[in-house]
Amino acid sequence: MKNTEKMRNMKVIIASGNAGKIKEYRDILEPLGWEVISRHEAGIDADPEETGTTFEENALIKARAIHDLAHTCVIADDSGLQVKALGNEPGIYSARYKGLTDEHARRMAVLQGLEGAADREAQFVCCICFMEENGAHHLFTGIWNGTVAMKEEGENGFGYDPIFISEDSGGKTTASLPITFKEQYSHRAKAVRLLLEYLQNQ
Repeated sequence: MKNTEKMRNMKVIIASGNAGKIKEYRDILEPLGWEVISRHEAGIDADPEETGTTFEENALIKARAIHDLAHTCVIADDSGLQVKALGNEPGIYSARYKGLTDEHARRMAVLQGLEGAADREAQFVCCICFMEENGAHHLFTGIWNGTVAMKEEGENGFGYDPIFISEDSGGKTTASLPITFKEQYSHRAKAVRLLLEYLQNQ
């Protein structure tokens, strides 16, 4: 079977409960012919504790937990915002920064931490772990450079999108741009492209 045909018949579970993240994967992969299933749709309630100290370790932990139950191809990722002036926080704790459960509160914590800071350099990082049916795993990392805005702006996206201005956005926050922009240029999009390049070369 040709690689393109194999890719068009790929079935994969996304090891995430984040609706925004699942939508991004669907929008990127389904036009290629992939069958994208959320862990909820697969009947899996597992939500493994992210005990890793890096994005790579956490992505692997999540992928392995779902694979052990489903025994099929899995995509898991760990991603987050690293802000230089905050010592690269929130980093791997982006989804639970300072113990806050509300996305707006986490964004405000970042903005408050940068009050008076001249350097607002930041980057989004996404590490994808692709686990094959046989349990072999492969890691792909995408980085999206930019800065932290002075205030929240925009309604699109999720997480830190309303305060992140990417280097290729023309000075607008990610949340101020069409979701298709993020799906083409983001850290996750870059990691997915590396995954697709790997599959095409198999």
